[in-house]
Amino acid sequence: MSYCSVFAPGLFKDHTVIVTGGGSGIGRCTAHELASLGAHVAITGRKIEKLDKVKAEIEAGGGSCERHAFDIREEAQVTEAVAKIVANNGRIDGLFNNAGGQFPSPAADLSAKGFEVVVRNNLTGGFLVSREVYSQSMHQHGGSIVNMTADYRNGFPNMVHTGAARAGMANLTMTLAYEWAVSGVRVNSVAPGWIASSGMDTYKGEFKEQIPRLKGHCPLGRLGTESEVSAAVCFLLSKAAAYITGTEIRIDGGVPLANRSVDLPATDRSQPFNGFHLAVTPKVLGG
Repeated sequence: MSYCSVFAPGLFKDHTVIVTGGGSGIGRCTAHELASLGAHVAITGRKIEKLDKVKAEIEAGGGSCERHAFDIREEAQVTEAVAKIVANNGRIDGLFNNAGGQFPSPAADLSAKGFEVVVRNNLTGGFLVSREVYSQSMHQHGGSIVNMTADYRNGFPNMVHTGAARAGMANLTMTLAYEWAVSGVRVNSVAPGWIASSGMDTYKGEFKEQIPRLKGHCPLGRLGTESEVSAAVCFLLSKAAAYITGTEIRIDGGVPLANRSVDLPATDRSQPFNGFHLAVTPKVLGG
């Protein structure tokens, strides 16, 4: 079994691409797809055990992978890790700033520490990795960066910290796209909505109970797959997106288009794309 990508074999041959948060979920899926398309993938995360597992998976499928365990929120660790990747490979061609995380909380109950931790994880860390990849490699030869945001457009109730951070990342994307275009570097972002990924199993209580009902609020009548996010990332990293920079691709099934004055009819006509041969349905969705 191998990854079933919609892209041409060898698309990323001789490319080195970093995937932060590559030990699980969307990051793991995207690392697999990039490797299946010929990229040498450098996956990062805080837990070496998770990274070792994904590295072994990729290599078992014939792909090329290295792993680096560090905290993207710590500037010195980021600088050192990027330097190692450059030393190992000579250059960095692509970066998927995927790492992040959050927890549900009403804004009134959220401490300053809780707010700051999530902002550092979902915004500051992405900036640090982008800056080092640019400064240590991409400014010399160009490249492509894809940042992770989210469906934050109508506010983000019970997730005020990540909503603020993801909106900040969208603005950061536009600013870096303008400043770094002179070096041949493109910077874009993807904004997933409700994606059936392993991260869903980290939630508890009332928030967890709502997850199986989310598809009822989606015009396409379902949740998205990790592969559908990965495909958008791979496109933006590829040469086919050579004239696209500073923009965001929404992968949300049309959820932000909801209008309370119009009832949402049920549908089962939208068929998901799932090219990831090792995809696992989250337990909260019956997996």
